[in-house]
Amino acid sequence: MMATLSLVEQTLKIVGKVDYSNADQIYKLGYQQLRDVTVWPLRIDLSEVQQGNTLLLAIIIQWLRKTQPNAKIQLVNVPEKMLGIIKASHLESLLSN
Repeated sequence: MMATLSLVEQTLKIVGKVDYSNADQIYKLGYQQLRDVTVWPLRIDLSEVQQGNTLLLAIIIQWLRKTQPNAKIQLVNVPEKMLGIIKASHLESLLSN
């Protein structure tokens, strides 16, 4: 299954599986959409991600680094495996409160 992105209001939704075959495409599509965001924080909804992994987390961190200096994101509906990676990496500030 191919992964897709959709930006509605202040939520970027990722659907499907992000792996090495589509990571570059997902990065570029997401970055294009993030450039148009003017109101922060942006929520990234992971409820329909097939597999949360370090590759997807790396893409999200790159998006954050490439956006405006005042940009903030909040990850919501984080898969359990990715939640463990986030906590082990001390990136809890990305999680929605």
